[in-house]
Amino acid sequence: MTTLPAGSDPTDQPIRVALVDDQQLVRAGFRMVIDSQPDLTVVLEAGDGAQAVRALASGSPGRSALGHVDVVLMDVRMPTMDGLTATAAITAAGTELCPAPRVIVLTTFDLDEYVLAAIRAGASGFLLKDAPPEEMLGAIRTVHRGDAVIAPSSTRRLLEHLVTVLPAELPDDGPTPAHSAVADLTDREREVLVLMAHGRSNTEIGQDLFVAEATVKTHVGRILAKLGVRDRVQAVVVAYETALVRPGA
Repeated sequence: MTTLPAGSDPTDQPIRVALVDDQQLVRAGFRMVIDSQPDLTVVLEAGDGAQAVRALASGSPGRSALGHVDVVLMDVRMPTMDGLTATAAITAAGTELCPAPRVIVLTTFDLDEYVLAAIRAGASGFLLKDAPPEEMLGAIRTVHRGDAVIAPSSTRRLLEHLVTVLPAELPDDGPTPAHSAVADLTDREREVLVLMAHGRSNTEIGQDLFVAEATVKTHVGRILAKLGVRDRVQAVVVAYETALVRPGA
């Protein structure tokens, strides 16, 4: 596992990425691609979820390393601690003064059962491990901007495949606050959420609804606030779980 370098002014730094995968060759390949970009740099590597959680919790007394990593690329199946458990621990450790890094889960079609749970745990998106390098780089930048990775066609297919093989099940104690809040959305907000669930970007939603992109951003912000979710991916999960959107529709 590598250590975090002594940082300069954070505003002068490129997007700082952590790689969590038990295969060293995979990490080396990702590092080579990421470090080739002037606006991206790998600052931490870990071979399993437990190492990643420990590394992000370390630092000087009273100060964790959370603030020194912007985006985590997280594998799912690893020894000691899997990516799902690590994602939940990392996203839960953030505070208002020191937000947790955003997590992108790396998966394959045969690991679908883990993806929805990872997003519920706070992941900001997911990618297929064999995605083209430019798609991975774009996902890192997208997540760092505060958005979530749901737009690429491969991700849309994966999400629809996921909710097809994993029918939504409400918790034993009934609907979550986010499920109940769907009823509070306006008709236009529901329209926007449905288009979000179909993988449409803000620009595309604006074109579909004949409104300005800034207006779409306002609607998206209100949707996230009403549902009490952190980003578009979690909003889309709620849309599928409440049957507002159905796979293949």
